[in-house]
Formats: sequence, C-alpha cells, structure tokens
Amino acid sequence: MKFTGALKKMATMHKSPVRYAMSLGEDLLTVNQLINKEISIQFKHKHICACGKEVDQVYRANFCRDCFFNNPAAGDAIFRPELSKAHLGIADRDLEFEKAYQLQPHVVYLAISSGVKVGVTRQGQKLHRWMDQGASSAIVLAETSNRFEAGQIEVALKDHISDKTNWRRMLKNEIADKDLLKEKTAMSAKLPEDLKPFLSADDEIFTFTYPVENYPAKVASINLSKTDFFTGNLAGIKGQYLIFDQGQVFNVRSHEGFVVDFDVR
Repeated sequence: MKFTGALKKMATMHKSPVRYAMSLGEDLLTVNQLINKEISIQFKHKHICACGKEVDQVYRANFCRDCFFNNPAAGDAIFRPELSKAHLGIADRDLEFEKAYQLQPHVVYLAISSGVKVGVTRQGQKLHRWMDQGASSAIVLAETSNRFEAGQIEVALKDHISDKTNWRRMLKNEIADKDLLKEKTAMSAKLPEDLKPFLSADDEIFTFTYPVENYPAKVASINLSKTDFFTGNLAGIKGQYLIFDQGQVFNVRSHEGFVVDFDVR
C-alpha cells in the first residue's frame, strides 16, 4: 500500500501502549498496526509549509522562511516561554493570537524520558507533550495562569536540572531510575520564594509504555535531506520516532512538511 502526502506530527492517544496515527494526504494510518511490516519512505523533494504553501525548504516547526520570521505561531515565546509578553499587553507579532495562546493555564513538569528533565506546556496538552517526548513517566511540578509564569519557573530550575531530552538514550530505553516525587520535592526547594505559590499539590505520576518490539543497542538517524530514500522493517514507535529493526530511527516531527511516498508491505 502506498500513501502520499506531507508528513505531520503523529497524533497520540494515552493507552497502554501509546496509540499512534499518521495523516498522509487523504489517508489516516494507524501506525501501531504497521509494526513488523516493511516500510519504504521516498522523499519527493517538495515541502508543504504549515501555512499550506509549497516551498523549497521548511524551517523549524514546519514553517517556510516568511512564516518563520513573521507568523505568531513561530514567535520567540513559543520556544522560550520566559519571553512571553502577552500578560503585559505587549505584542510580539500578533497580540490577539499571543493572548489566546499564552494567557491560558500552563504546567511546569518533571519527566523521565532518559534522565529527569523540566519542561513547560499548556495544561490541556500535557499528556500529548509527554508522549511526544517519549517520557516513561511524568509529574506536574507547578501550575500557572499563563505562559510567562511557567517560563520563569523553568528558567529558575535550569541550573539544577536539564531541560533537554537525550533522544539517543530515550530510543535505546536507557531510563534513569529516579523517584519523581523525591525529584519534585528537591526541585520545589530550589525555587525562589516568589515562585513557590505556583507549586502544584497534585502528585499524580503519569506513566507511559510504547509499542516497541525491540529497542536498538545503537541508533542511526535517518535524514531525508541527505538520503531521499529509506526502507526497513518497523520495530516500534516511541516519542515521535519510528524505530527500525537495524537501529535506524526516523523523527517524524523533524520532517514535518516533507512530501513523501510512504509504502507499506
């Protein structure tokens, strides 16, 4: 079966294991059902920007050059929450968009995908954010009314804990043996007094399992900008990665906008 279209971030559902769906053109693929099947990916040397235009190249988060520098969905506060200014009524690119996005409940969380990391996301998106990162477990550290407040907490903790995922360790399932409740207590103590009122009393630990037959001992990343064709047997899915049986991994999210033929045998 061959499917053609621009790649998009896989949709996730919090089940055991996590369920994945991929939209390609008019088709919606249930990706879990493709495990143990041979998959070929052929890059068509075309990109579709998030704005819908066909372009020669896409930048971060699937934006063309114009969108990357002008679209409010690619503004600085999207990637660095501490730069949010909507709570002050100050526009970066489009104040109405920024108010809608930034002036809503956010959480600061601790997650284990390799080691323990801190991160920020919108309250309603937290489960999807954790699944996209390949987290094995996560806990809410703080709850805020807007993005700026959450960003301030994250910045205050960056000297004490990483805000990055080691994607190679995550894909090899090399997971730190840490107690998230103890980590939450330790990080709570590191916060300045003016930020402690945002600490969450919710100590629920969310856990995630992924549809992976075999984790690789070594990983090799597939980059369609360098190799426009790949084929292999799908061994599993974790985060936004397809894991193949010879240790090759394909980051679907980093290839958003790439137009491909996706052939399943």
